Amino acid sequence: MVTVAAVALLLGMPTGPAMAAKASRPAPWGDLFRDVSPRERGAPRATARHAEVPLPKPRPPEAPSAERDKLDKEQQASPPNGKPDQQAAPAPQPTPQPSVCRLALTDEVAIAPSIPDIKGAGGCGGEDLVRLEAIVLPDKRQVSVKPAAILRCKMAAALADWIRSDIAPLAGRLGTAVSNLDNFDSFECRGRNRVVGAQLSEHGRANALDVRAFKFVDGSTISLTDRTVPRGLRENVLHSACTRFSTVLGPGSDGYHEDHIHLDLMERRNNYRICQWDVWDPLPQKAPLLPAERPDEAPPREVAAKPDDAKSDATKAHDAESEAQKSDAEKSDEAEPPREEKPAKKKRRQNRRS
Repeated sequence: MVTVAAVALLLGMPTGPAMAAKASRPAPWGDLFRDVSPRERGAPRATARHAEVPLPKPRPPEAPSAERDKLDKEQQASPPNGKPDQQAAPAPQPTPQPSVCRLALTDEVAIAPSIPDIKGAGGCGGEDLVRLEAIVLPDKRQVSVKPAAILRCKMAAALADWIRSDIAPLAGRLGTAVSNLDNFDSFECRGRNRVVGAQLSEHGRANALDVRAFKFVDGSTISLTDRTVPRGLRENVLHSACTRFSTVLGPGSDGYHEDHIHLDLMERRNNYRICQWDVWDPLPQKAPLLPAERPDEAPPREVAAKPDDAKSDATKAHDAESEAQKSDAEKSDEAEPPREEKPAKKKRRQNRRS
């Protein structure tokens, strides 16, 4: 047993070099009991036992900033409004190209700047809209539209062509020139004739204009529904308007257009048109005189038979016979004296008792 223990002790013990390396390593608790005295102020520090690790090289100035990269990533991850649950704003839509009508309606024809599309309730509004402010005549004069009318481009172009080609020459034949157009109504989201629940009016589609009068440069004004305006002039305006517009409504149409003229470009089947405008004759300036008295030598007037005279001959004969019988009865009553009536005698009842 002693031999075995000795052998085990010899095997577990390190050899000479190992013992030397182990002795050179400091014990992990060696500094625990060492004398640490306070260092005087100004005294140099003790040299570190281990070499200092070298610091990394400074960042070159052309390299991107780490903070900037972090901010860019955060902005890409979250939208500008700070609400990550919402989708990013859609890309801007391309600007729509102007229509053929918009290209043709230049400043040489009308002062009509474009306005954004209107999309209202019940189908109100429209696209390709303009604000018609004035119409430019071929001689560069302007016919102001007061107030400015909001219309579709096609309606504004038709109105400008009507004024330039028909109304301006008509005013020239009168020795004057048109200066203003009285706009009674243009775009308004409402039913026909302002009736609640009625079908949408062409005014609600910006496709109609109500004209009340024209004003001329000499200060005069012509109302299209005024009976004092010469009938021929009003008829000329009527024929020109019904040629250019699909709907023309004026006095005598439906009772709602007695003081203005309604114009629109409503599309119907088979290009059906409506032109309802009665050009009334002027009213008499003075009341008519009463008829003169009938002269004495004039023959007597024929008087219509009365209802009693219209009875048949049989009825007349029957009435005559009744009158004759009545007169005879009255005569007989007068000839015979009235009879005296005797009072009735009462009969005595006999007592038949035995």
